[in-house]
Amino acid sequence: MRFTLSSTALNSRLQTLSKVINSKNSLPILDCFLFDIRNHVLNITASDSENVMRTSVGLDECDGDCRFAVPNRTILDSVKELPEQPLTFDVDLSKMTIQIHYQNGVYNFIAQNGDEYPITQDIQDGATVISMKSSILNDNINRSIFATAQDELRPVMNGIYFDLTEDGLAIVASDGHKLVRNKNLSVKSDAPASFILPKKPAILLRNVLGKSEGDTVIKFNGRNAEIQYEGGSLSCRLIEGRYPNYNSVIPQNNPNQLTVDRRGLLSALRRVIPFASESSQLVRFHLEAGKLELSSEDIDFATSAKESIVCDYSGQNMNIGFKGSSLIEILSNLDSDDVTIQLADPSRAGIIIPAEQTGDEDILMLIMPMLLND
Repeated sequence: MRFTLSSTALNSRLQTLSKVINSKNSLPILDCFLFDIRNHVLNITASDSENVMRTSVGLDECDGDCRFAVPNRTILDSVKELPEQPLTFDVDLSKMTIQIHYQNGVYNFIAQNGDEYPITQDIQDGATVISMKSSILNDNINRSIFATAQDELRPVMNGIYFDLTEDGLAIVASDGHKLVRNKNLSVKSDAPASFILPKKPAILLRNVLGKSEGDTVIKFNGRNAEIQYEGGSLSCRLIEGRYPNYNSVIPQNNPNQLTVDRRGLLSALRRVIPFASESSQLVRFHLEAGKLELSSEDIDFATSAKESIVCDYSGQNMNIGFKGSSLIEILSNLDSDDVTIQLADPSRAGIIIPAEQTGDEDILMLIMPMLLND
């Protein structure tokens, strides 16, 4: 059979889907893309057995329907070097051969039987469904993924937690030292439901949702999720287990409040952290009315740094220590001009929020303090 399509359209979709495929797969067929042609549309699938990503592209010409698997490295390497032009595929399913004709040449390679490609079962009726703007979901994943853990003993901490309640949808990530909670107040449900999205599908979504407009629909049950967005879909296996009660670690009464320019604080932290102990990366905050003083030292190498920043602070004079690298990550993943840091005392977690929140969003980040040796 023969079909024709745009080289750049095919390349962009293959590049996106290629991130699903592992370098080593349990099934050899998973080293391939599945090409499934139905009604003048090419549906392409990539899978690592736990995550399945699909997309489609319209065909300029097509003389029938067929299904076959294409080795991922062969097709990727051959298509990515071509400028925009029509590609004509000649597929002989009896011999399992493929010829791709392009402007100045032809490629020949072997296909595999598409019927051997594993097909995932759709999520049955009765699953929970969430719908939200793709741009908001993308922002929330972007803002959260850095705070996930890499903990073999507690796998639930390695993903992003989606907690749907009658108050809103909370998207949470934590590694035990820092925590991110994005609350979307426009997505609600009378029937509470939750799931933990693993890090790999979260990264895959981040790569595609940034280019997507419209809404993303998430359908999930106790084990699997199916996420449909503009131009494709992603099915994945979820992390099973109970996520810790994240609300219990957020201090409720924080009388000491510091409001400071985010970029200014970020720059100051980057200047003082090279002088901190490499193992602890401890940065000391000294707070008093109108002034924040940052300091760090490494006794072993006799290095130290100190810098003052003008700020708006209301509360008691305080010394508190934070891990500098974690604080830099938190500030880098916020995009407001000013941030407010809410503190109770030097032994309790600090809460960092944008000084101005947008309409339906409530963004909160938390960092645990470090012990100071005064």
